[in-house]
Amino acid sequence: MMMDKEAAYYQRVGDKVQCLLCPHKCTLSNGQLGICQVRYAQDKVLYTQVYNRLAAVHMDPIEKKPLYHFFPGSLVLSVGTVGCNMQCAFCQNWEISQYGGDDAYGAMFEVSAKALAERALQSDCLGVAYTYNEPTIFYEFMLEIAKEVKSAGLKNVMVTNGYINPEPLANLIPYIDAFSVDMKGFTQEFYQHETKASLQPVLESIKQIHGAQKHLELVNLIVPNQNDDEQAFVEMMKWIKSHLGKRTVLHLSRYFPAFQMEDNPTPQKVMHHFSDVARQYLDYVYLGNMRESADTLCPVCGTLILSRNAYQVRAHDISPAGRCEKCNELIIQNYIP
Repeated sequence: MMMDKEAAYYQRVGDKVQCLLCPHKCTLSNGQLGICQVRYAQDKVLYTQVYNRLAAVHMDPIEKKPLYHFFPGSLVLSVGTVGCNMQCAFCQNWEISQYGGDDAYGAMFEVSAKALAERALQSDCLGVAYTYNEPTIFYEFMLEIAKEVKSAGLKNVMVTNGYINPEPLANLIPYIDAFSVDMKGFTQEFYQHETKASLQPVLESIKQIHGAQKHLELVNLIVPNQNDDEQAFVEMMKWIKSHLGKRTVLHLSRYFPAFQMEDNPTPQKVMHHFSDVARQYLDYVYLGNMRESADTLCPVCGTLILSRNAYQVRAHDISPAGRCEKCNELIIQNYIP
């Protein structure tokens, strides 16, 4: 069995170590695990349990990430490990994200970065997506895979909660082509109580990704009686429009009971109402986890560009350059005809 790897981004603080990868900045005694449940201190060194180890590997439609404006209709090799640096009671992937400690080893299998890049290349897919659990916590392995994938001429996608410090994010950004960032809500109270994290670092990560001119799409899971306050939602829409622009792609996902929450699913009328509110500020708003189409329309002339049925995508009036064939508006920069 491969040995655990020394982690990146930490410092010694007396007889303890402090992790500097994410904003939690866990300070750990010998043998203690961080909040993520996969990074631990041993003899004044920080180690990661998830280097060269995965818990899940699947070939997925890129739309499942969800990314609707990044090479639509493509397949992407999707990989994940265990653990997370947030503790959301409504987590939809809790079986692996809320898993760690000594049990982590039994949930994973060993694989090399080179082998994953070769598998993606041989599968004739878009590239590799780091997803299922929070990729930040397997940072070292993700970065190594991403470099191999980039060298093979393929794409890298990160599906993340955005809870990562600026320096490690800056070193990762050159190798990631697209980000799907989950904005859990828009108040510090919600983040602190429901995710055991903070809002501001997520906003800073989003601005950093946008500033690097990387493809970025946002996700907001609407949970009844948790983050469905309309005033806070409107403030989030204003922030997105102001800092990222009205052409930002936003996915509003419907909550279903999971993990520690047994509340009824988000009413569909609530989902439709919030999408109507969002469209007052943003041009591209999609509903997820609902049995209805999620079509892309030209924001200038209203022409149907792409229609979607589940993860099946059909092109309509879109040029090979990703422009509306009626008014020449650029709709999707990364488009495969």
